Amino acid sequence: MEYSYSNPDNKSTTITLNETEDLPDDPFCDPEKPVRITFEEITSAAYKIRSGVKNTPCEKSHISQITEMDIFLKKDFLQHTGSFKERGARYAMLMLNEAERKRGVIAASLGNHAQAVCYHGYQLGIPVTVVMPLIAPIMKIQKCREYHANVVIEGKDMAEAKKVAYRLSKEKDLTYINGYDHPHIIAGQGTLGLEILEQVEDIDAIVVPTGGGGLLAGVSVAVKMLNPNIKIIGVESERCASYSKAITHGGPLFTPIEGTLADGLAVPEVGYNAWETSRDLLDKLVVVKEEYIALAILRFVENEKCVVEGAGACGLAAILAGQLDEFKGKRIVLILSGGNIDTTILGRCLERGLAADGRLIKFRVTVSDRPGGICELCKIISSIGVSIKDIIHERAWVTSDVFSVEVVVVCETRDYTHSMELRDLLQSKYKKFDFENFPNLVLP
Repeated sequence: MEYSYSNPDNKSTTITLNETEDLPDDPFCDPEKPVRITFEEITSAAYKIRSGVKNTPCEKSHISQITEMDIFLKKDFLQHTGSFKERGARYAMLMLNEAERKRGVIAASLGNHAQAVCYHGYQLGIPVTVVMPLIAPIMKIQKCREYHANVVIEGKDMAEAKKVAYRLSKEKDLTYINGYDHPHIIAGQGTLGLEILEQVEDIDAIVVPTGGGGLLAGVSVAVKMLNPNIKIIGVESERCASYSKAITHGGPLFTPIEGTLADGLAVPEVGYNAWETSRDLLDKLVVVKEEYIALAILRFVENEKCVVEGAGACGLAAILAGQLDEFKGKRIVLILSGGNIDTTILGRCLERGLAADGRLIKFRVTVSDRPGGICELCKIISSIGVSIKDIIHERAWVTSDVFSVEVVVVCETRDYTHSMELRDLLQSKYKKFDFENFPNLVLP
């Protein structure tokens, strides 16, 4: 099997790998001997990375006013590469010996871990190769190249990309750094929990985006050691629910991943070290639907002026879905783990968020095809201040009579109540109409 990668000089290199060759074992992630990360390791990581990683703010959110909770946002998307992954990446690379630094490292990632390893490898003078699956966002791929790394684009998902990275690590004698299960990675991510406790008093719960479990494990250890009364809530997308599968199975289990807005959480199997470390410290796990993730991204843009990727928005998604109502009136911290959302995906997310919020409405209505029929429809819609975004009329598929036309309208309203006003008005004026996406619930 041959794989090609491009280096910073845009030169192509082809590597031939034996497809039948057994995958090398990751010495740091042994399913038979999982490692439980200690509080001492996290404090060591905090000391060693302090000069190369930002202490990001944790500020009270404007969203508190609409959720009946005191919500604080840990804005780790403000790291140089846009995610919390820098913490673990820098610590893992600082812990390499001289020979390992000279040979270089390799990682498999959808983007954030890859960027973190590439950036800090460049800062520390360590050669880096990253394997990214075909579904990785283009923006994240380009950033890795800008950080002077060798970038391999291979595999339909993270599971396949990981196999390629394993083989390359053996072929080239590179140190493989697992993005969520390497003990040093987990310890580095735990420093985020230490910062939160320094920044916010009287915390009732911390909500942690959960994919492979590294961030959850590190934060759980740090927080529970200092204040065991704080609840640790894990949250994941229903389309990459690997941690909830692990809970059901009693341990890490391969879980097929579907396309998700929370691409940073799209890990097919929870790490063994992460599982061993976090399973007894987790108080609750929430699985959220994609539409609530889109809505959360929209809320962050409108209320906080923060562009947050799907993984980082999952905590707010759980609140908007009513899955954390037991914390109303309490103080809760949401970890905004990353902000590296592709600009083309952002537009789609905002539209989906508007639709989920009942502010972007699509409906079909049958009107008269005589002169003035569509004009009258537009007047009715505009009379209550609704904005028409798109309108299409279809004659051929109307079977009632030749003097009617079906009109498909996409329009924007102020809020859910405004959408209900539009629905009631159309119901009073037309016999045949149908909404395609009318929301069922009033959301905060």
